Amino acid sequence: MKNHRFYKILPIAAFLISFLGCTDLDEEVLDESLTGTGQAEVISGSIAPVYGMLRQVWMHTVNFGLQEVASDEGILPYRGGTDWFDGGKFIAVHQHLMTPTNGLVGDAWTYITLTLSRAVLAEERMRLEVENGNSSAQDAMYEMTAMKAYLNMLALDNWGLVFKKDASNELSEILRGQDAIDYLESELLSVVDVINSNKGPGRMNKFAVNALLARLYLNAAVYRDPYGMPDFRDADLDKVIQYTNNIIEGPFALSPEYFELFNDDNNTNPEIIFSLDQRGVLQTEHSRWQYWSISGDQVPRPEFPSTRGTDAVAVTPSFYQTWVDAYGEVDPADADARFFQENTVIPDELKDLTGVNPTNDEDHFYTVEATDFEIDRGILRNIIWGPRKDGSGNIMTDENGKVKIYPVINRRSSGANIRYVDHTLKVDFTTEGSLHNAGYRFSKYQFSHTATNCCSNSSVDIVLIRLGEIYLMRAEAKLRKGDTAGALADINTLRTSRNARPAQTPAPLNSIDLDILFRESGFELYWEGHRRVYQIRYGKYEDSWTEKTNSDVNKRLFPIPQKAMDGASSEAGFLVQNPGY
Repeated sequence: MKNHRFYKILPIAAFLISFLGCTDLDEEVLDESLTGTGQAEVISGSIAPVYGMLRQVWMHTVNFGLQEVASDEGILPYRGGTDWFDGGKFIAVHQHLMTPTNGLVGDAWTYITLTLSRAVLAEERMRLEVENGNSSAQDAMYEMTAMKAYLNMLALDNWGLVFKKDASNELSEILRGQDAIDYLESELLSVVDVINSNKGPGRMNKFAVNALLARLYLNAAVYRDPYGMPDFRDADLDKVIQYTNNIIEGPFALSPEYFELFNDDNNTNPEIIFSLDQRGVLQTEHSRWQYWSISGDQVPRPEFPSTRGTDAVAVTPSFYQTWVDAYGEVDPADADARFFQENTVIPDELKDLTGVNPTNDEDHFYTVEATDFEIDRGILRNIIWGPRKDGSGNIMTDENGKVKIYPVINRRSSGANIRYVDHTLKVDFTTEGSLHNAGYRFSKYQFSHTATNCCSNSSVDIVLIRLGEIYLMRAEAKLRKGDTAGALADINTLRTSRNARPAQTPAPLNSIDLDILFRESGFELYWEGHRRVYQIRYGKYEDSWTEKTNSDVNKRLFPIPQKAMDGASSEAGFLVQNPGY
């Protein structure tokens, strides 16, 4: 793969990045599908910065973290009174007590608007290329129009507004409510029938645009009045069904092994429609979604001893309870292949830890080849197993060089009473609930076998749109229109498709209503950044969970960051703060 330099992007006028400060946008092309020579250089150099900046938008401590900890899915306490306080931004967002100076909200705004500004300039540049006879720029222009809509939908979900901007020398027009819906609809409809469908999931494509239209029409019920009762209209729901049909009847297929959607080679998984392509250039790929929740004492890739988790976001007891409520006396790990995949297979003779502790377990291990070790996936509970290091920091091996796998020692919060990492259901903002081991953990993405450390490197693509979500949207549209049988059929197709491990294949449901469908959306889409939007649409966002009791409907939208308000102050009335802040 060749590396090329992007064009230097000049500051885009007025509001979008005036408050962001000076930013060096000279970068390398990261995606091999965006390289080329001659005229292709113009195209690659214009659109690759847009795709590249998605890494920042969906970083763990940017928009992804904002969606997770604001919902009933994830919680991030002040770990041990030493880690992850970060000015209280995660705690405030979880409790819906954020202010315009919240850093998590501010960073999401910064990178969404900055990436949007790149898309505006790239679209403009491609339009000029087309006008000058470069026909190969036509499809890239369509991609940038779609990317503008995608990024504006993130802004609409977060702050209830979009930026209408077609040229870099124009001041953005701020749209809300129906005006925002109409603008996004017009942008997406302008490209849905002409954009490419053959460039792979790492590029915006026809099926991704169909998915964005389905999202738009389904969420229009909220977008019209984000503080009122969602206004679902049959005309919108019919369009949701229309555009999801286009995808379901297309070239995609549900993945029999659920966790293969999040594996090293997922770029070729036939379920994925649009993703953040991370293959090939290790300097800038990241595995934040892999390591962020995992224990800091776990070494997930023993061939790279520096890999470890960070003990950050945990599963809220409230979200875990939805699995318990669904399956009753049956452990969800046995009932649903989406909940858990056992990869660290403990020999039967070692499973009983009665009388075993870190002071006497020298011989309580089994061995594997370093490259064969895989941590469990899904939702991790209780004592975990993994490699252990000796006093010099080296991974412990046997005489044949195989890695010794032990119960993982809790070195981060055991204190003098050394013990194993034991992920507890209890996690909250109390002293006990904030210990490093507290809370079940999300382990959805594979730790890449190509990675050289846990914090920066991965070749696992970040999934942004996939077929499972499409079935959920179609089922919801059908159910809200009264087609209960059709909705049930869609959900059962989705559930029973996860059949690579027959004993854990979710059984078909006998009935469905909106509460069950909401629960199913959580089972299918957890740890993918969707939960907050679903909670708002289903009327669940004002509920109480774990450490959140605030029921103010104004908190459905985040505050516009103070730095943005200050930056726009020279244009009277241009930017108005959201209610409640």
